[in-house]
Amino acid sequence: MRPTEEVVETLRSALRGAGVVLPSLCVDPVTGASDEPFALVELGRCNVRVAERLASVVRGERPPFGTFVTDVRDGRIGEVRGHVGGKVQLRPVAGGREWDCPAGSLEPALPDEVLREQVRRANTAARLPT
Repeated sequence: MRPTEEVVETLRSALRGAGVVLPSLCVDPVTGASDEPFALVELGRCNVRVAERLASVVRGERPPFGTFVTDVRDGRIGEVRGHVGGKVQLRPVAGGREWDCPAGSLEPALPDEVLREQVRRANTAARLPT
């Protein structure tokens, strides 16, 4: 049996690979310091967005909730907000109306494209009258 610390690092790495970060993931200090042969792993606390993404990953949804993708049909970039009936629900990064897209028409969005859309959204918001 591998040491609990090694298992925690393996889990942390696997979650990171799926785009999920649990900031409080660690070996439970009480059972880790005891003679208990199987120390507990403390998953810790996370915000609701991380919990939604974790649930999406566990359900095997591709792409997972909260990731940014490009709709190859028209080049729009959106954030995955759900999966319904074989379609992926997307929210535009720069704001606007949500849309559904077949899962086969999506590819991961490049980080610089997502940043460009986020800057466009911030610039638009800054120009709005108050």
